[in-house]
Formats: sequence, C-alpha cells, structure tokens
Amino acid sequence: MKGREIERKFLLKSVPSTLRRAQGHLIHQGYLVTNNEGRHVRLRKRGARASLTFKAGGGVERQEHEIALTSKQFNALWPATAGRRLRKVRYEVKRQGLVIEIDVYRGRNQGLIVAEVEFPNRRACQRFKPPEWFGPEVTGNKRYSNIRLATE
Repeated sequence: MKGREIERKFLLKSVPSTLRRAQGHLIHQGYLVTNNEGRHVRLRKRGARASLTFKAGGGVERQEHEIALTSKQFNALWPATAGRRLRKVRYEVKRQGLVIEIDVYRGRNQGLIVAEVEFPNRRACQRFKPPEWFGPEVTGNKRYSNIRLATE
C-alpha cells in the first residue's frame, strides 16, 4: 500500500535496444469499478502476484492504495471485470536512477506501446528529461488511460 503515485506517461517513437534483452511479464488487468471522477478499483495479475488497487484523481499525481490478493481471491473477483479487461507485457528499463515501465499491449490494443515513469517526488518528476526514444507525453490524456483501453 502506498498512498500517492507521481507518474508521467509517454508514447514511444521507437523501442530501446535494451528492451530486446529485458524480460517481459504478462499482466492481466481488469476493472471492478470505474467512474467519471477518476476513481477506480483495479484487479491485476502478474505471474503469481495478484493485487487489488484503488486509485483516485488524474494527471501527474493521484491517490493509490494497493492490497495483495491470494490467487483464490483474485479468481473469485476476476469474473466481475468482464468487458473491462486488458492484457499487456511489461518491460522495465533503468535510466536516470528511475525505472521506466514499458507496456506493450495485446488483444484489441495490439500495437500500442506506452512508457510510464514513476517518481519519488514532484521535484524529480519536473526535472525528468525524457530519452530520445520517447514520443509525445500523454499524461492525463484519457485516450491512453488503462481504463479506456480496457473498456473500448
């Protein structure tokens, strides 16, 4: 459980060469609850690790609380996410002392590749210089929110 998340999201112009050597992890993600005020409850399974996350807000900084689930708990809740799911493979690249999470979407979002960078504080967020392989920033753009990608 965290409390706050400070994050920026970008499309990619190209995939970094380091990604070819990185190990990706398949993520199954579904939404139990979503609303227009930017609040949602998400289920996520990455390998054997499952969690339920509540998020509120939008843009660069938002509230976030994550709770670990057992496989049995995840499997009991997963059917309630029908129609609000996505699949992606996540790769992690270290740069400038930060971890860049690169999500390569599957299924109906095939072809979309997004980079997310989470920061320890607002100052680090503001000072971040995107690498040359980043494309346009889409932080706060609802078109690229995981909720929208899971429901459209």
